[in-house]
Amino acid sequence: MQIDITGHHVDITPALRNYVHAKLDRLKRHSDPVSGMHVVLTVNKLEHRAEASLQVNRGKLFAEAVESDMYAAIDALSDKLARQVTKHKEKLSNHSDRTSVRTDTVS
Repeated sequence: MQIDITGHHVDITPALRNYVHAKLDRLKRHSDPVSGMHVVLTVNKLEHRAEASLQVNRGKLFAEAVESDMYAAIDALSDKLARQVTKHKEKLSNHSDRTSVRTDTVS
């Protein structure tokens, strides 16, 4: 999975980049067809914001998290994305597993 990381008013250090990759790589377990992800890390005074847009099979997911610490924001972001990917996967499987049941029978 390709993860693009950009920073606004923050330098993306190797430790921060590795942390993002470690947290967001677990999304592969939930969904196979993740094609790409774009993560934006922003700092405004005391507010640390992490945003991500994720390309999945038949859709695009977006999540953001605001915390007082960047690492906490990344943790919250990964939790939100994991819930969204799981829900999206369940929607696709429930929709495609639907079978047509014929209630009226012709004798």
